[in-house]
Amino acid sequence: MSQLRSRRRLALAVPVVLSLTASLGFLPAAASAAPAAEPTARVANAPTLAYVVNTKVDRHTIASVKKAIGAAGGSVVATYERIGVLVVHSSNAGFAQKIRTVRGVQSAGATRTAPLTAAGTTEEGAAQYLTAAQAQRAEAASAKTPESEPLEADQWDLRAIGADKAAKINPGSRKVTVAVIDTGVDDTHPDIAPNFSASQSANCAGGKPDTTEGAWRPYTAEDYHGTHVAGEIAAARNGIGVSGVAPGVKVSSINVTDRANGLFYPESVVCAFVFAADHGVEITNNSYYVDPWLYNCMDDPDQRAIVDAVNRAQLYAQKKGTLNVAAAGNSNHDLDSDAIVDDSSPDDSTPAPRTIDPHECFDVPNQLPGVVTVSATGVNSLKSYYSSYGEGVVDVAAPGGDGRYQTPDTPSKNGRILSTLPNGAYGFLQGTSMAAPHASGVAALLKSKHPWASAAQLQALLKAQADRTACPTSYDPDGDGTQDAVCEGGKRVNGFYGYGIVNALRAVK
Repeated sequence: MSQLRSRRRLALAVPVVLSLTASLGFLPAAASAAPAAEPTARVANAPTLAYVVNTKVDRHTIASVKKAIGAAGGSVVATYERIGVLVVHSSNAGFAQKIRTVRGVQSAGATRTAPLTAAGTTEEGAAQYLTAAQAQRAEAASAKTPESEPLEADQWDLRAIGADKAAKINPGSRKVTVAVIDTGVDDTHPDIAPNFSASQSANCAGGKPDTTEGAWRPYTAEDYHGTHVAGEIAAARNGIGVSGVAPGVKVSSINVTDRANGLFYPESVVCAFVFAADHGVEITNNSYYVDPWLYNCMDDPDQRAIVDAVNRAQLYAQKKGTLNVAAAGNSNHDLDSDAIVDDSSPDDSTPAPRTIDPHECFDVPNQLPGVVTVSATGVNSLKSYYSSYGEGVVDVAAPGGDGRYQTPDTPSKNGRILSTLPNGAYGFLQGTSMAAPHASGVAALLKSKHPWASAAQLQALLKAQADRTACPTSYDPDGDGTQDAVCEGGKRVNGFYGYGIVNALRAVK
């Protein structure tokens, strides 16, 4: 599982939203017939790739395009008629070029650069498992505070946003579910089991939902990322281990990782957004970027098709009332800058360094319209050293940990975030992956209090309750005399913290 990545937000703030909407005809309604296509010979021994084919949204067009897909040497794996997205496999090297000429097809492209075989998360570094000695110290310290969970003394992040006090007022409603779109969640963990919703869980790897018992779980104990995220959101206050930000809401798991390499491919994420929306999920947490491209450039037909497909799916979820929350990324990139060097794409084959414009090349899903983008802070409420940022891009900030420069006065003295891990374990992680679930938890508390709120209204509430945090006068956490990032904007809204750091206590009041 690879280490780092970036993400995005809602309709109020950004020119990016306007450029995305203008450049792509998302969710069209007009119908058009596709002509009959001549069979296309497959290239001998060519690798089989996955594709997304995005069409006009009507059954006649989709039926015609399906015929053309077969004639072009492709096979349909999944069809999402309501958003006009088809997931296709083909070993024809010219498939994408051929299918783009078919009437009714609006964009089409490969979702990977490596062949199909029989992890791009936003954590920064590997998990640090809680030791027995650390657990004993935390339990002794926690015992001094009434109604604390046994390990809560090490959860500086809960206190930083008032989540410990908020739980006594309103821990959240069981009518609210946050779906963790991630590496799978271990629902047998004693801190997660009480709040887990199996009926809203699935495995979407490959683009088609599998709802069989346990399909949503991580493949191995090393796929711990989703379980950690789920605990941050909704670990129960049950006298065991830790607490989540919203310990009274439900959490579900949609596993979107490729079993062979742990990557988050576009067709899996499309499936996840649609599944969440169709199963009544109120909030999705997205602590990843869609592989294999850290940034998807609109002048590349394959990458454009990826943006189109995932955006259709997440907009569909929004229209059904789902708020999508995503991590800003761990590259310390200014997502509002003129140029960024991307040296990690494509991450499923051989990366080739390129310089991109983040206003034309998008981190998905975080830079999509309506998605809440979350940057990370440490115990001192300063932007974490790794967190990406950007004026007009970041919506809110939340604790994601900073084990390098911001050390808390806790029993373990660990500046990362303590949460659940598979097989009943606990451990520390840091990253915007950890910041996003704090914002998702606060959003769940807001949804519990305001069940009528639409996705857009819920985002507005999330911004309104945040603690306004001004740009620091200097950002030089390593003390070498060089500014490590530049914060643009004022106290009300800026590139480091967006509208501020989320506040769970204010959310329930």
